[in-house]
Amino acid sequence: MPSGRQARAEAAAIVRTEGPSEPQATPAERLLALFDGRRLSPGQRRIAQYLVDHLTEAAFLSITELADRVGVSRPSVTRFSVSLGFTGYPALREALQPIALSAVAGAGAPEIRTQKRHNELQGAVDAEIANLQSVRRLLADTDLISGIGHDLAHSVPLTVLGLRISGSLAEYFAYAARRIHPDVRVVSHGGSVAYDALLQARAAGGTWVLAFAMPRHAHETLGALRAARSAGLRVLLITDPSVGPVTEDADVVLTAGTGARLVFDSYTAPGMLSAALIQAMADADPERTQARLEQYEQAADQHGFFF
Repeated sequence: MPSGRQARAEAAAIVRTEGPSEPQATPAERLLALFDGRRLSPGQRRIAQYLVDHLTEAAFLSITELADRVGVSRPSVTRFSVSLGFTGYPALREALQPIALSAVAGAGAPEIRTQKRHNELQGAVDAEIANLQSVRRLLADTDLISGIGHDLAHSVPLTVLGLRISGSLAEYFAYAARRIHPDVRVVSHGGSVAYDALLQARAAGGTWVLAFAMPRHAHETLGALRAARSAGLRVLLITDPSVGPVTEDADVVLTAGTGARLVFDSYTAPGMLSAALIQAMADADPERTQARLEQYEQAADQHGFFF
């Protein structure tokens, strides 16, 4: 982690040019570079947003003053500083101050806010496009995807596990998969509730669990995956590319990046991967798929499910 002097040197280095053809970095670019590529919690993103919106003042606040302005604790500010690669808040503040002074000298504070808003939203989309490109490369292995689709299609029942924020992906997958699969069960609670559901699925003849584990990774998810393995179920895990302990208890791991540029993560790439797996399940048993889709459409018409 950089010391205060190192941080000042690094901040100053950003604006050095090697020749007349290279333009100087703006204060906005120098500030945003501190956050780029960092996975911040929602609370830490609030601190980052406050620094962007009030840089010329915030860069000279004490840790207590900054915590009070943002509405977080002092330890939260310290953890935020460390997450950016600094030894603590004093080192971060020393890196921020020359950026703030250059913003004042060039009247750059409004420009920082404007560019941040521009980069914040468009940059989030750009990051998601990169995540989708990664999923596209993964789907190039058609043998792998079709094999997974076959295994999931023929696991009756098929259990879909998603705890906390991952529950939304599990519910989406299960909702669509039920249209083409005779018995899809969702596990959205951890602990003994999850263990009970997994034991019942195995006793009923199930062979696979599809688990979603998106950051922030819950301890309950790890426990549920181990319970699934101990019950004799195989585990397909869809998670983000970061390596963590959850991958150790999965038979197959597919990764899809989450969008981490806004206050809360977005899940475009995991959603696309989920849709592709449902397609592979449909292709694994086309006759059953067609029959179930027709039955569903008849029921939808009969009961007026949709406009």
